[in-house]
Amino acid sequence: MNFDELKNEWNADGAEETNISEDMLKIKQARTPIDIIRRKMKHEFNYQIVALVLMVVIPYFFNFSANMKMVYMVFYAVTCGFTAYYFFKFYRFYKNSYDMSMDSRKSILWFFYEMKLNIELYKALTYIIAFIGLAFFAVYLFVEQASIFARILSKLSPVYLILNCFISILIIGAITELWAWYYYGKYLKRVKKVVDDLDYES
Repeated sequence: MNFDELKNEWNADGAEETNISEDMLKIKQARTPIDIIRRKMKHEFNYQIVALVLMVVIPYFFNFSANMKMVYMVFYAVTCGFTAYYFFKFYRFYKNSYDMSMDSRKSILWFFYEMKLNIELYKALTYIIAFIGLAFFAVYLFVEQASIFARILSKLSPVYLILNCFISILIIGAITELWAWYYYGKYLKRVKKVVDDLDYES
């Protein structure tokens, strides 16, 4: 083997080491948004627990009748049921994310897709709770404020009611999508960028 061949092999080894170093640097870059997402998940969990506890006192704060308190507790139990399912999925993913090794593209890709799924579950839960809240409000008006409810209905046309429901759904949808993007989505996009860079270079 002559000197030129040795030099070429040396340069090839150096280029491979540079590639590995750049990949490791990009993998380290993914840790920051992943850590932010984990921290936000922990805060979100605590906020939702506090919100569920505070919801228990709503019937007493607004002085609901005995029948309305019973109706409220039914709606509250349904809300807790949906929330408990989400909490279980949410918490399991949160714990598993600490068990993954943060030294490979495969691990980061797993986090990306699992978090994306959890965001969709998060949005679905938000829609469900919003519609449960609207349904309870309609029942409250019908039971507790029957005369006012009847007066309102008599003055509104069916077209207006349908349009109002449609606009309410759009507003709930827009708020949910924007909040999910602001709280999680923009950080998840940074994780995806690292994955794409690693995939492109490999």
